[in-house]
Amino acid sequence: MSTVTTTYKVSGMSCGHCEGAVSGEISGIEGVSSVKAVASTGEVTVTSATEPDDEAVRAAVDEAGFELTGRA
Repeated sequence: MSTVTTTYKVSGMSCGHCEGAVSGEISGIEGVSSVKAVASTGEVTVTSATEPDDEAVRAAVDEAGFELTGRA
């Protein structure tokens, strides 16, 4: 089974709690198998079965209280 890895830039993350909040919200998107958020770089790497829906990722990041600024 192939997977797609996409990296996004997220502004506002500053700690492990922030990483967890963003990861938790994005993990709820259908097809997403793993999420790794790194506050120090502002990058969130999403691994999923298919190309993620950028708007769904944006909504999840917004729900966590942060801003998706684009793909890395």
